[in-house]
Amino acid sequence: MHTVAVVLAAGSGSRFGSASPKQLRVLAGRNLIQHCVQAFEQAPGVDNVLVVTAAVIQEQVARDLAGHGKVAAVIQGGASRTDSTRQALAWLQASVPGDPKVLFHDAARPLVDQRIIADCVAALDQWQAIGVVVPSSDTIVEVADGTIQRVLPRHALARCQTPQGFRLSVISRAYQLADADPAFAAVTATDDCSIVLRYLPEVVIAAVSGSERNLKITYTDDLAIANALISRGAEAG
Repeated sequence: MHTVAVVLAAGSGSRFGSASPKQLRVLAGRNLIQHCVQAFEQAPGVDNVLVVTAAVIQEQVARDLAGHGKVAAVIQGGASRTDSTRQALAWLQASVPGDPKVLFHDAARPLVDQRIIADCVAALDQWQAIGVVVPSSDTIVEVADGTIQRVLPRHALARCQTPQGFRLSVISRAYQLADADPAFAAVTATDDCSIVLRYLPEVVIAAVSGSERNLKITYTDDLAIANALISRGAEAG
């Protein structure tokens, strides 16, 4: 079955505190988008890569990725995460026949490894939707008005990472239902699994084990952590 990895790289990265787009910051000689694309390029189970990025850097990203044979297109994203996913879905429906597996991955996670990618692709043989998670090592509490209201059971909690994977028919249907819901815009959706949970509750979303190495570059200090992880891996090799 055909598998497409979608690298979502249209965000503004406002929390990163940089004038240049976060996804173009250099980590060990390559920008974050290039790291993600290279990971999927090397994955035997991935057939094509679609990159969704901001209009202002679309041409530059296309030039940077010109040597990657699996990159099918670099398209313009939207103002929000869900808008960029919609753009990707429209391209996929027009360009990829059948009901392929689709992996959505944040460009801000440049250290996704081959084990995670392979596990996601394999899981979509059995499940229609999957999410990558890691256990929470911290106690999680519910806070309101500056006070702790409730301590949540840590054994049942996990932190979400990407990729998140779906059969194209499933994620497309979830977005169709979301777009038909006038109340959808009032609720911020930061990932695609939450949209499937909300609009297709009958679809089971399987959990795939992630990795602490698959960190998200949100703040400038995260780049230093990622560099250290890359250096540690090189020394171990």
